[in-house]
Amino acid sequence: MSESLHVSQNGDILEIILDRPKANAIDAKTSFEMGKAFIAFRDNPKLRVAIISGAGERFFSAGWDLKAAAEGEAPDADFGPGGFAGLTELFDLNKPVIAAVNGYAFGGGFELALAADMIVCSQNASFAVPESKLGIVPDSGGLLRLPKLLPPAIANEMMMTGRRMDAQEALRWGIVNQVVESDRLMEAARELAHQLAQSAPLAVAAIKEIFRETGEMSVEEGYRHIRSGKLKNYPSVLHSEDALEGPRAFAEKRDPVWKGR
Repeated sequence: MSESLHVSQNGDILEIILDRPKANAIDAKTSFEMGKAFIAFRDNPKLRVAIISGAGERFFSAGWDLKAAAEGEAPDADFGPGGFAGLTELFDLNKPVIAAVNGYAFGGGFELALAADMIVCSQNASFAVPESKLGIVPDSGGLLRLPKLLPPAIANEMMMTGRRMDAQEALRWGIVNQVVESDRLMEAARELAHQLAQSAPLAVAAIKEIFRETGEMSVEEGYRHIRSGKLKNYPSVLHSEDALEGPRAFAEKRDPVWKGR
């Protein structure tokens, strides 16, 4: 892919490692490359789960490359398909992504992690949105996703003061799924990815679709939307071969063989 991005495939799991010393900061060029990687993941039927992490043990990502900014790259520059970091605006991705946060996740780095479906982090991980200290705002998803996860007072404090949240606090608020030792981070992320890959792909796609489209609705409105026929993945999963295979495999006491159709 590039010197900044290491992409590898392990069966049906894709691993994307951001490698831009010293802070794994992301400029527009790198963002484009990340977008291409996530879109290739989206469009490859053989891939089921992606893991995004940073090289080294200190930085997952410091976010937007401020050196590029100092050289003239605008905050509203074209960061390519999928928005900043290739994932923050990739709204039609119906496969799960795990962020394996190996250290500081600041600014756009935190926003990248928030755009994933699940986060596994090391004990030394730290999260912050310090944009207000730089005269900008966290508009690559931080302003939109963080208030959905945190009480308003805590979200406002983080965004307006830029204060850091450590791994244990992130776990208490439910922002991350697991906190593990640094040397177990990728192992834990891969274990979670293998668990996800055992689920029916159409069912996972339907779950992501329903979650995305009904998140702002009441339960009653959500039911109406689900039954409206407007969803793409939900109706297809109901009448799929996999929907027959799951109960059959359970009755026969064997592992299901998913076909994704």
